Amino acid sequence: MKIGMVCYPTIGGSGVVATTLGKELAARGHEVHFITYEVPFRLDIDGEGIHFHQVDIVDYDLFRYPDYALTLAVKIARVAQEWNLDVLHVHYAVPHAASAYLAKQLLAEDKPAIIVTLHGTDITLVGRDPAYAKLVKFSMEQADGVTAVSHDLREQTLRAFGIERKIEVIHNFFTPRQEESQRHRFVSEEQKLLIHASNFRKVKRVCDVVSVFRQVRQHLDCKLLLVGTGNNIEDVKSQVVDDGLENDVIFLGRCRDIDAYLTSGDLFLLPSNQESFGLVALEAMAYGVPVIASDVGGIREVVAHGETGFLAPVGDIETMTKYALVLLSNDELYQSTSDRAKQRATGMFAASKIVPQYETFYEKCLGACEISKRN
Repeated sequence: MKIGMVCYPTIGGSGVVATTLGKELAARGHEVHFITYEVPFRLDIDGEGIHFHQVDIVDYDLFRYPDYALTLAVKIARVAQEWNLDVLHVHYAVPHAASAYLAKQLLAEDKPAIIVTLHGTDITLVGRDPAYAKLVKFSMEQADGVTAVSHDLREQTLRAFGIERKIEVIHNFFTPRQEESQRHRFVSEEQKLLIHASNFRKVKRVCDVVSVFRQVRQHLDCKLLLVGTGNNIEDVKSQVVDDGLENDVIFLGRCRDIDAYLTSGDLFLLPSNQESFGLVALEAMAYGVPVIASDVGGIREVVAHGETGFLAPVGDIETMTKYALVLLSNDELYQSTSDRAKQRATGMFAASKIVPQYETFYEKCLGACEISKRN
């Protein structure tokens, strides 16, 4: 099968999932064509079955802002025609779903089948903005197939947009690698290492991470590793200084590959206001790191409360601290939780289980297109 893959190439969950899915599909014998404005940061374009097509961003003086959606649509149409694509799989609805629809109108053909995968903020935040909402809804309705990364996101989408079409739930997946631990860089053998990684937006509530760490540190010798950067990072740094934690909180900054740091930790904290899936939680669990997270959204489908970690109400610092201390103070409980976390991540969310679901969905959508063509 010839598959076009459209995604954002920068650091972010949707781009990571799209890139990993493309590589897995290529390994299964499919021909995968990535279409975006630069090479995705985790993509090896020299890999067998992998092709990359760069979208040029046109910047005319007449345009105050460069228009990516239109140039993307033209590029999609050109690649689809030249390479005879069977499926076009676009990740993150804005603006990719609309660009895919326009591309198909340019082709005036039955192929490729358009698949849209919803990842979270393209629905819960950006997609609901009045500037985009009507177009996002239209693009989903016109697609040949729509998937969501969690049951929670599917239900949010149906409620928010009032669409009646079927949305298939296909969870994210992750395959851990053999990574050399970086633990020695941050803590001694006796200390515990707590970790958080995100884009440091307010929705991630990273200040809550610092608050939980401050209270845990009153009982245990530990340090906190913060991976990433973003708009809210200065607030987090200010809180660290105000709490007198400068010597115990490490700001790692932007990191393209966090696996070596995840495998170094004892506990992962994710106290977000909202998570449509929580890919980073899955990544931590795959390395045997228990997760303490907010009891919201799709994270409930990833972290099994009391088995692979714990869930607490948003903003409940005391409860999150209690769970952290329970885990980090009981070696037997910690080890069993760690083992179950790894088993759940590498079993339920293994590539060998999830990728075939996409292949089956592609075939289903292509079959529906053929039936529609005959009718």
